[in-house]
This record gives sequence, structure tokens and C-alpha cells, in this order.
Amino acid sequence: MNTSNRTRIITAIALTLVAAGLLFAGPLTPPAGPVTSTYKTLTEVEPRIAINATNTPGDADSLFKITQRGSYYLTGNITGVVDRHGIEIAASGVTIDLMGFDLSGIPAMGAFDGVSATVFNRTNITIRNGSVRGWGGEGVDLGSVGASISAVIDVRASNNTGNGILTGSFSMITGCTAYDNTGDGIVAGGGSTITGCTASFNNGNGIWALEGCTISNCTPQVNTLDGIRVTSGCVVLANTCSFNGNGGDGAGIHATGSDNRIEGNNCTRSDRGIDVDVAGNIIIKNTCSGNTSNWEVAIGNVCLVILAPPTVAPISGDSGGLSPGSTNPNANFTY
Repeated sequence: MNTSNRTRIITAIALTLVAAGLLFAGPLTPPAGPVTSTYKTLTEVEPRIAINATNTPGDADSLFKITQRGSYYLTGNITGVVDRHGIEIAASGVTIDLMGFDLSGIPAMGAFDGVSATVFNRTNITIRNGSVRGWGGEGVDLGSVGASISAVIDVRASNNTGNGILTGSFSMITGCTAYDNTGDGIVAGGGSTITGCTASFNNGNGIWALEGCTISNCTPQVNTLDGIRVTSGCVVLANTCSFNGNGGDGAGIHATGSDNRIEGNNCTRSDRGIDVDVAGNIIIKNTCSGNTSNWEVAIGNVCLVILAPPTVAPISGDSGGLSPGSTNPNANFTY
């Protein structure tokens, strides 16, 4: 290649690079006005409020107090002190992310809660993702003053002197664990939904729900009283209840009122499997076994119970065994 051709090629490459630079680097002349930062502020990066002595100072009965609506989060563990709630909520529209941290009470601290709504009729409160244990009152209390439309999600409440989790009406309790509380494990006001929760070794009921609630896919075990107790108008669906009435007197599922639908649950090794006190309920597709009394159902309810015979030989391959004893798809079975 002669010198002339090489020069032309180099010139063409240089012009191409310049053009590319103009295309991708943007205009060389800056816009009019002062130069401003392109970085996001801390508030923009984390648009929530940290719970601390500056942002949420406590008062005479709380370590931290939330008085304005907004989204809040913990930055570390909280250890209780005598005569104070851990986090007090005095506003509606509050979400608290515990960020996986632990709120731990201390001995002889008095009847104070880990998280507590203290102003009447607050609404739209959410508590999520953390542990609340060892408080002199409730672990999480969103119900004592009538707070409603609340949610408790992925919270572990244990070893509290009161109830583990207490909510008001129209609430949602999801994915929570209530363990070894002196009161009930989980208590929900009317119209609430409790799903995917575990309630074990509580000195009261595992789960106690008032009128018009739905309780599904929960596991209440080894509670002193009932595994699940409902009043009226509830749906109790696909729960696994065992060893309830442990050291006390209790049923796997206990309905004290009417208009409940109790369906598809398995209740074993309790004082009573399914206990229904009054007429006007429907009990279908449940199974009970190994309870002192598998069924205690008052007259006037829709309920068919079949004693399913056990197999008389092992089953291997493609066939064998005995029919449960009924073609009714809504039958309940004792096994």
C-alpha cells in the first residue's frame, strides 16, 4: 500500500471516530443554567424513615413513637426497658419493616408490648419481617384499641406474657409464627384472614378468630386450649391441627357459633378433633384420628362422619386397599 492510500485510510478512520464521539458523547455545549448533581439523594435511594431517637423519639411509655403516617424501618435490634412499649404507633397509614431484627423484652418490665397501636381507631397499619419476643404484654398489639385494616406479615412472636399477635377487624395475618406465649398465639378481629401461620405451645388457643374470618393452611399444635377457635360465619380450610388441649382442655378445631364452614382439615391427637357447640354449621371433607373424642358435633349441623376401615394387607403396585366407606364427596372420615 502506497503512502497516499494509507493517508486516506487513516483520515477516514479518524473522521469516523470523531463522528461516533459526537453521536454517543452528547452535545459539547452544556445547557444554560447552574450545574446540578445527577446523583440521587439518600431519601430517593431509601424513601423510608429510620426508627431512631431522632426521627421517632419515644415518650414516657415508649422507646420509640410514630406519630406521622409513612414507611418506617429498623436499623438494629431493640431491647426493652421497664414500663415502656418497644415501638408505639399513634397514627394511621404506617408501615414498619423490622428488617429481620429482634425486639426483645426483659423480665419484670410490666404489661408493655413489643409493637403497640395506642390511639383508638387507627387504620392501615402493617408490621412485617422480624421477631418480637419476651414482652410483658402482647408481642404485636394492633387490636386492643380497635385498630383495623392492618397486616402482620412474616413476624415471629414468642414468649410474650400476653398474646403473640393481636389484630383488630379486617386484618391480614400471613406467614407468622406464634410460639410459647402465655396468652393465645394469634387473635384476629372480625372479617380477618389468617393464612400460612404456625401457632404452637401457647398457653391459650393457638389461633382465635372472631366473626366472619378465614383461616387456611395453618398449623396449630401443642396448645393448651384449642388449636383453632372461631365464633360464627368463618371458613376454616385445610389446616393441620394436632396435640391441642395439651395440659388443658381443647379441640383441634372448636366452633362456638353458627354459619361456619369447616372443610378439608386434619385433626389428630387432641382432646377432641372437631368440636361444634351449636347448630347451623357445615362440616365436610375433614379427617380426624387419635383424639380422645374425634367428633363432638351438636344436632342441627350438616355433617356426615364415616369410620374408614384400615387395610388388611400391605399395598404394593397398582391396586389394593379398602374403600373409605362412602361415595358422598362431602363425607368426613375417622381413621
